[in-house]
Amino acid sequence: MGSVATLHSWEWWLLAAVLLLLGEAATNALVFLMPFGGAVVAAVLAAFGVPWYGQLPAFAVVTIGLLAFLRPVAVRRQAGPGLRTGAAALVGQEALVTERVDAHRGRIRLDGQIWSARTLDSEGVFEAGEAVHVAAIDGATAVVV
Repeated sequence: MGSVATLHSWEWWLLAAVLLLLGEAATNALVFLMPFGGAVVAAVLAAFGVPWYGQLPAFAVVTIGLLAFLRPVAVRRQAGPGLRTGAAALVGQEALVTERVDAHRGRIRLDGQIWSARTLDSEGVFEAGEAVHVAAIDGATAVVV
């Protein structure tokens, strides 16, 4: 790479791409990632000798296209209503009863860990070895059916 005064246009685009990628890493907002894609495309075009008046529109079109089409999909996937984490992600999973479970106490193996458990139905009882489904998580207790 030459001095600042002699940088080629592809080097400027590459520098912009790196700075945009660093901005995305710092914010994780899926905003800087789209212009990063545009800058990479512009850098490739510049490396192949496309003049600035071809690079700049390519940067704009790619950036706008990614913002319009890819970002909404990524945001939905990242924070959509179907995304469950922590204890909420365990709801609906199958577990194995390790100690008798009734309305007050019991133990299950859930996601590789032993959890305290109780039945959702006050009359329900599950014996060791039976499979149950987690209906809810109440504090540190799995509520099973």
